[in-house]
Amino acid sequence: MPAIISRITTQKRSKQRYNIYLVEGNSDKYAFSVDEAILVEFGLRKGLELDEATIDLLIRKDTIQKSYLLAINYLSFRMRTRQEMYEYLVKKEVEPEHITIIIDRLTKEGLLNDKQFAEAFTLTRMNTTSKGPQLVKRELIEKGVAPTIAEDAISLYTYDTQFEKAMKWVNKKLSSSKKESFNKKIEQLRITLMQKGFTSDVISEVLLSVVDEKDTSAEWESLVYQGEKLVRKHSTKKSGYELKMKVKEGLYRKGFQIDLINKFIDEEMVQES
Repeated sequence: MPAIISRITTQKRSKQRYNIYLVEGNSDKYAFSVDEAILVEFGLRKGLELDEATIDLLIRKDTIQKSYLLAINYLSFRMRTRQEMYEYLVKKEVEPEHITIIIDRLTKEGLLNDKQFAEAFTLTRMNTTSKGPQLVKRELIEKGVAPTIAEDAISLYTYDTQFEKAMKWVNKKLSSSKKESFNKKIEQLRITLMQKGFTSDVISEVLLSVVDEKDTSAEWESLVYQGEKLVRKHSTKKSGYELKMKVKEGLYRKGFQIDLINKFIDEEMVQES
């Protein structure tokens, strides 16, 4: 026998949710609640008859709607990938079949779009970090973006943009780096630029430009600094020729050029002869 809606009231805590009461004998009894969207979709009103199948459908639809609103709130902070949304809804213990419905709905509404996400993510990383395109691509794939979509997105990261960003970062590091040999600095920069995801052609071009502008006076200062440290370190156990060879070996391992090393040995360590 169909049930009849006796009254509909707005919930105190949420003006978008409504309590549905059904006739029971000479009075009414609370039966279930629905979101405003469900109320409108089914045209719920006082006096409407509802069979058991319709009530079950209303409850199911409302359950999905509540999960959908959770998803909307999750999207309000930033764009998400389909995978991120799926993992979030699983965490919220949403029924698997409902997750599929919600994700499909969000996709149709244009609220979930991995291509748009990948492009926006790439531009943000490009403008706000020192990361290169290959690292950005890995991040996108980790977020569930298909490799082909990720590859298309990082095409926004042009060669010129890469070069400018990598050069700016390299210059900053060189100006604040420790007193090490130029060759060692270059090798460390190469490794870090690779880790940051810059392409090999950009890395080579940037470091070649830096080499062309090498500061020889700064290199000499670094060598003297490292050489004097080696002298202090080994002079307690070695002297004369042995000390010079030990210092020479140490400076060579640190990446200094042999002509500068010999100059230090001849000019700065002459007193050790």
